[in-house]
Amino acid sequence: MVDWITTDGLTDYRTAEAWMEARVAAIAAGDAPECIWLVEHPPLYTAGTSARAVDLTDADRFPVYDTKRGGQYTYHGPGQRVAYVLLDVAKRGRDVRCFVRDLEAWVIATLDQFNLRGELRDGRVGVWVQRPEKPPQPDGSPAEDKIAAIGIRLRKWISFHGISINVEPDLSHFGGIVPCGISDHGVTSLVDLGLPVTMDDLDLALREQFVQTFGSDVTPYAVQPL
Repeated sequence: MVDWITTDGLTDYRTAEAWMEARVAAIAAGDAPECIWLVEHPPLYTAGTSARAVDLTDADRFPVYDTKRGGQYTYHGPGQRVAYVLLDVAKRGRDVRCFVRDLEAWVIATLDQFNLRGELRDGRVGVWVQRPEKPPQPDGSPAEDKIAAIGIRLRKWISFHGISINVEPDLSHFGGIVPCGISDHGVTSLVDLGLPVTMDDLDLALREQFVQTFGSDVTPYAVQPL
């Protein structure tokens, strides 16, 4: 069983990191079950291990947190669902690439519940959607926007950090960074795409598709903001 934890309100980023660190240690020691933790954060930017200073274009706009997850700069804020993924990758095959593919498949299957086709692109991290109503790219292919980001870290084969999906964040807040180092494409959300999806709707779809993708039952419960 995997604990499925939902925290209401806005969770401080450093508090969330400390909670994950403690939970990872407990999972590795066999003292706690694996878990998925759903949160929202106040507006902030995080810098992954591959972040480039040039991609932080407005350092004074929101707090900036260095983090040891993989990836570059990303934004978190209200209206975006962050799913922290604390799972034992060792017992799931010790294949990090396969694990990341499973996370991507989980996001894509979740978006499919709202009749939205999420896609992957070589050389671009995250999940993308085509925007045929926008001007095409220079090569004539349809415009694309990013709707979900993925960035994880492993310790003793336990994963943490995870995924984020844009439900209805203020998309202008992404303007202080070059998201994931990619300047040729935009960022979108479920509501921006005209889909009246609530956070509760997304959470239900995430839970259902997690069980389908990872083959693990979940024990859902809520905890108060930390």
